[in-house]
Formats: sequence, C-alpha cells, structure tokens
Amino acid sequence: MATHTLRREQFIPRPIEEVFPFFADARNLETLTPPWLNFKILTPSPIDMRAGVHLDYRLKWHGLPISWKTEILAWNPPHSFTDVQLRGPYGLWHHVHTFFSDPNGSRMVDVVTYRLPFGPLGDLAHATLVRRDLERVFDYRARVIASLFSPQSAGTRR
Repeated sequence: MATHTLRREQFIPRPIEEVFPFFADARNLETLTPPWLNFKILTPSPIDMRAGVHLDYRLKWHGLPISWKTEILAWNPPHSFTDVQLRGPYGLWHHVHTFFSDPNGSRMVDVVTYRLPFGPLGDLAHATLVRRDLERVFDYRARVIASLFSPQSAGTRR
C-alpha cells in the first residue's frame, strides 16, 4: 500500500490574524468543499477548536455515502493545526495546515499524507480516480479562498 502526499501552497492577500480565524471555524469547511461532494458537518455548533476535538462529517463520493471522523491532533493558532482521520475512507489521512506571515499578506501551506485501504486495489483506485478527485477538491478550495480573500471581498466572511 503506497503512501501519497499532496502539497498545496497559496498566497492570501490578508494578514495571518485575519486568515487563521476563518480556517479555525470548522463550519467554513462546508464553504471550502465542492458542492458535488454534498459535504455536511454533523458535529453540533459551536465547535471549540483545540487539540483533541473530534469532528464528524458526511459526504458523498461518486454517489457513495461516506461517514468521516477526524481529530484535531495539534492546534497552534495562528500558525498551524493538524487533523487526522479516525474513521473514514482512507487507511491514513494526516493533514497539516500551516500559515506564514508574508510582507503582503499570508501564505498557507497544506500537506496531506494519505493512504488508501485495500492494498493493490486501493493503489489502482488512487491511480485512476482518487488522486484526480483529491486534486479537484483542493483546486476548488484554492479558487474559493482566492475569492473570499480578494481585496473586493474584505469584511464579507463569517
């Protein structure tokens, strides 16, 4: 079973003190997730984000219903947080979100280390479907973040 890494970096033209609170609000995951996944957070609000918090989600992937439970493993505002899958579609899901101050805003780096279950079948699914779908999800997320944090949208976020 192969372990894979997805790394994305994005400049955000806003200070880290404005950017991190948006990502600290778990409700914004629904905004950042493509509508074709029918993503819903099941954990009741308000969610006090901190290390040890568990978050439950529901989504549909190619019509298949998926339940997903993650834990916030590390919480270091406004610089980073890490979530790991406790239950869900992956054999391993470890997602580190890191935020850096930049002279003209912030830089956000996502590093997802993941592995699919089912051995060679999982590797085949990754090569034919999962890698592309995961890249599409993060492409969508990057477009939404760029739109939400554009100079024209200042003050319109939750």
